[in-house]
Amino acid sequence: MILDSKIPEGPIADKWDKHKFDVKLVNPANKRKYDIIVVGTGLAGASAAATFGELGYNVKAFCFQDSPRRAHSIAAQGGINAAKNYQNDGDSVFRLFYDTVKGGDYRSREANVYRLAQVSVNIIDQCVAQGVPFARDYGGLLANRSFGGAQVSRTFYARGQTGQQLLLGAYSALNRQIAYGKVKMFPRTEMLDLVMVDGKARGIVVRNLITGAIESHSAHAVVLATGGYGNVFFLSTNAMGSNATAAWRAYKKGALFANPCFTQIHPTCIPVSGTYQSKLTLMSESLRNDGRVWVPKTVEMAQRLRKGEIRVADIAEADRDYYLERKYPAFGNLVPRDVASRNAKQVCDEGRGVGSSGLAVYLDFADAIKREGQPAIAAKYGNLFEMYAKITDENPYEIPMRIYPAVHYTMGGLWVDYNLMTTIPGLYAAGECNFSDHGANRLGASALMQGLADGYFVLPYTIGDYLAKQPNDKIPTSHPAFVEAEQAVIAKNNLLLSINGTRTVDDFHKELGLIMWEHCGMARNAEGLKFAKQQIRKLRDEFWRDVKVTGVNEELNQTLERANRVADFIELGELMVDDALNRNESCGGHFREESQTPENEALRDDENYAYVAAWEFTGVGNEPVLHKEALEFENVKLTQRSYK
Repeated sequence: MILDSKIPEGPIADKWDKHKFDVKLVNPANKRKYDIIVVGTGLAGASAAATFGELGYNVKAFCFQDSPRRAHSIAAQGGINAAKNYQNDGDSVFRLFYDTVKGGDYRSREANVYRLAQVSVNIIDQCVAQGVPFARDYGGLLANRSFGGAQVSRTFYARGQTGQQLLLGAYSALNRQIAYGKVKMFPRTEMLDLVMVDGKARGIVVRNLITGAIESHSAHAVVLATGGYGNVFFLSTNAMGSNATAAWRAYKKGALFANPCFTQIHPTCIPVSGTYQSKLTLMSESLRNDGRVWVPKTVEMAQRLRKGEIRVADIAEADRDYYLERKYPAFGNLVPRDVASRNAKQVCDEGRGVGSSGLAVYLDFADAIKREGQPAIAAKYGNLFEMYAKITDENPYEIPMRIYPAVHYTMGGLWVDYNLMTTIPGLYAAGECNFSDHGANRLGASALMQGLADGYFVLPYTIGDYLAKQPNDKIPTSHPAFVEAEQAVIAKNNLLLSINGTRTVDDFHKELGLIMWEHCGMARNAEGLKFAKQQIRKLRDEFWRDVKVTGVNEELNQTLERANRVADFIELGELMVDDALNRNESCGGHFREESQTPENEALRDDENYAYVAAWEFTGVGNEPVLHKEALEFENVKLTQRSYK
């Protein structure tokens, strides 16, 4: 298989504009003859569905929640990047492009990233026009704040609720099209398979989560906007319902999966407090603008603190190690997420962690409150401080927050070309569902930017180029391909229900998560990865022999829902381990202990690994086939990352 990225010719600044002119168009009268399925209604899915409807296409949108408003995009807190340069501090489209490529540790496709930076300036205008209440400065202009991995302020925000406000904007645009009849919404419906006819994506098989009914839907193109796969680790910042089933079922039908080992560990999460937890809570990276990260300078002092012999207020300034400011004076607390996470793990491994478990560091706002006053800090981060206080029963205005890294975002995903099409014709992937823009590490505030860029400004052009070349004939769901896919879904559900084992679905999920966190988490090595692969294979065999799924299919059955998702997570976990074992270098969120500098920084191997690893499914239990898309850097020089 040859991976054709379809990157346009010419200077990078002209590629997207030239491509938009070169793509074929569907005239307005013909758009109403084409049907598009959109799976997922977060920022990427809702914006895509709304825009397709506005253009005149017939759209079916699916989400497993009871409303598109519950998509996980709502949980994003800190902001959205855009190269507006409102602060007049030296920002530009090229600088955003450069920071994103560098932040991703030079493992992303230049052309896609530059397009993202270009489109970012349009996103803000569109969202403001929709009524998104971005923060403003004293003169009424849109405010910006800084984020990790950048030395300019380019992040637009709505307190700590940016994702929620942006999703409300996209949701209102989606509702407009639902009211016009151009978008038909299917809530509480989960995609369980992709249907292909003549080698092209022509529909999906879904399960009605209320009634259990298995149904098929036909279309001329299918867009997956189903988010990432961070819940493979069980404990993550993702909503409990977030899953990888739609993307994974597409992978098993022939869509290549790219860079699955590139998972992001977010540095500012509330630490684990017990085995009863089902998820972790993110504290926005924006807090690192004013919060200072530190631990005690000595192990002895950290031990006394953990035992309760002293309080945090008893530790003098001279006895505090502001380790990020010490090691990275140019960026300080605003180093990228992967760098901040590894350093937090390192000081905790040294025995200098805080909290009862020792797996936490402080995020301290005392200096900012003294400098600006508590009301000013509350105006910036008030809802985040309230959330922290409710969860921990500690007042972060008086006591430093305790934070520790946790699984957050996945940079890997379905392989897509410049048009966001997968290796299956007619199947597109948008937002976190694809691998496209972030390389080995995503910069903060770039997820919202990519989701809206893909949905509002990229897919509307590129999907038209595909549809213009396709006949507008409709394939009925009585077609043998749909019947066969439905039967396969029903058979799998019946198998899960018939096992009647002794272990719960969550029990298997927790064991998988522990294997992944210990051996394919913040640090990986060959021995641990090989062990993890063996353990995951054993776990998969035991799952299909001993899982207990209660109830029946023909009803609301959340245990069956989770069983389907965990079965996919187990298979995906093995692929993640394969990818991590193959990539014998450290880059971004992928840290191989065998490949690091004397200062314990990630050490890339550009000669051997400057490529996108795209994996082809060959059957459950069989080794996947690796395909490589070479990455070419013509506008950014390949250098070892430094934030010092």
